[in-house]
Amino acid sequence: MLKFIIEEANNIKEKDPAAKSLLEAILCYPGLKALVYHRIAHSLYKRGRFLLARIISQRARKVTGIEIHPGAKIGRKLFIDHGMGVVIGETAEIGDNVTIYHGVTLGGIGGEAGKKRHPTVEDDVMIGAGAKILGPVTIGRGAKIGANAVVLNDVPSYATVVGVPGRVVKNNLKDNLMYVI
Repeated sequence: MLKFIIEEANNIKEKDPAAKSLLEAILCYPGLKALVYHRIAHSLYKRGRFLLARIISQRARKVTGIEIHPGAKIGRKLFIDHGMGVVIGETAEIGDNVTIYHGVTLGGIGGEAGKKRHPTVEDDVMIGAGAKILGPVTIGRGAKIGANAVVLNDVPSYATVVGVPGRVVKNNLKDNLMYVI
């Protein structure tokens, strides 16, 4: 757990110029606290200890203002900046190196228990403050979701989405392929 905390705290220091030290990132960032709680709750959830996992996740919500269902799958180096009002649903999946700002919802739009109801966010995505991503959609690698956008459809890799409903205003896939080759 200590290795996890240090890695996530270093990620905060890299991404937030306001973070002056590793100790500050560990002690003062609610996103990191929420991730520590989630890691414990998710471990219990995977072992079928659903009630205990939910109790821990609700404690995290009370302490941090960030609600992450213990069933959600979260990769490495998730940076939740400010965090208040972030909601991540049960079947949500978040890749590595993702940044989420305050007020973001990765939510469902109904559906049946046991089915995928929440978004999948691939690696290197940035989701702006207040954005709502709803349903079993996929946000492609490197995409950017603008503040307060409401996303109801899949988003291509490296695209920028804004508005209500969300629409692609820029697609940088061609530019990014140039650097990959």
